[in-house]
Amino acid sequence: MSIKEIEEAIGELTPDELAQLASWFAEFQAGAWDQQLEADVKAGKLDRLARQAKKDFDSGNCTPL
Repeated sequence: MSIKEIEEAIGELTPDELAQLASWFAEFQAGAWDQQLEADVKAGKLDRLARQAKKDFDSGNCTPL
């Protein structure tokens, strides 16, 4: 199915169906983001940022939220 066909099909949805699709897609995107974040963590891509955050915290260069 092409993007154009998907766009056309979405255009034919009822408001309730569109709301259901939007909810499903939000969950789908969140799951994909979680998977990417987990993969990045396992690959060590965030190690440098974690070290810098710990260094900043330990040196008092943080402000309370």
